[in-house]
Amino acid sequence: MAESFLERKGALLQKAAEEIIHFQDRQEAEALLGHRDEFIKVLMDGFDARFISRGDELSISGEEAEVVPAAEIMRELQYLHRQGTAITMHEVRYSVGLVKGGRGEALHNLFSDTILVTSRGKHVRPKTLGQRIYLDTIKHNSITFGIGPAGTGKTYLAVVMAVAAHRNREVEKIILTRPAVEAGERLGFLPGDLQEKVDPYLRPLYDALQDILGLDTYTKLMAKGVIEIAPLAYMRGRTLENAFVILDEAQNTTDKQMKMFLTRLGFGSRMVITGDPGQVDLPRGVTSGLLQATEILDGVKGIGVVRMEAMDVIRHDVVTRIVEAYDTFEKEQKEKRMAKMAENKEKKGE
Repeated sequence: MAESFLERKGALLQKAAEEIIHFQDRQEAEALLGHRDEFIKVLMDGFDARFISRGDELSISGEEAEVVPAAEIMRELQYLHRQGTAITMHEVRYSVGLVKGGRGEALHNLFSDTILVTSRGKHVRPKTLGQRIYLDTIKHNSITFGIGPAGTGKTYLAVVMAVAAHRNREVEKIILTRPAVEAGERLGFLPGDLQEKVDPYLRPLYDALQDILGLDTYTKLMAKGVIEIAPLAYMRGRTLENAFVILDEAQNTTDKQMKMFLTRLGFGSRMVITGDPGQVDLPRGVTSGLLQATEILDGVKGIGVVRMEAMDVIRHDVVTRIVEAYDTFEKEQKEKRMAKMAENKEKKGE
């Protein structure tokens, strides 16, 4: 039976919707709309709806399927703002991506949990679902592997969790280490004493600690031996007890180095191993200890593996696009290699 004009008109009316977001004052409106409405422009790019700002309110109108999720994002950002979170372009873009990807239900609690407050009063919170999963995994496992591209916060958040564990008296020491693979861990040819030789490789760890603790507290804890930063080679033969241990740049460990490190775990300790499989600097033919360990230890009780994605990158938008472009390129190159191998096999079979 043909659909009547009234039925068609009713269906159209059902699809049309308008949502009004009310702001407390002009300051809240500017914080949520962005400088010169830059945040609203992001929403306009993401949703086919009409956005009209009138003083202390924002009207969103159009089809219900577009209006409702856009209004949901604005209300969640308003909630975050009232909880004390400074709204940045990241929160807006990530919220749009999350809702458009069908994961809007995770938005409400995503940014709201404060893990730690830095010396400068900065509230450290997870900024992506990947980061939230990463932090939860660290809390509930003795050993956690954090794998993903640069800019996903793997190292910084591991240091945050280490400082939080020390503040809560869960551990007595914080130990941070990296492989100095660029020099093959043979540092003799570099100028200066041992500390000066390894400092360039450990600088990111120093920077993270100083940002979280402040220079004075960091210096005092270093002097007391509460914080220890050393190249991976110096972990051999030790048993690390009541410590929070972080191995950074783990993609540049060999299989033997990784096994050595993992077996240093002592009672009352936790380990976090971070790395980016896309940035292996080992000599050709040398197996990455990170890649091997995550394969061998997959499913082992007490060990968690978190893989972050390009969407978890907290940097300039261009950096996210660079990571995605490289991922696409590497995938295409792999497919070409596989096709060439298949072609060669066919030729040999002729």
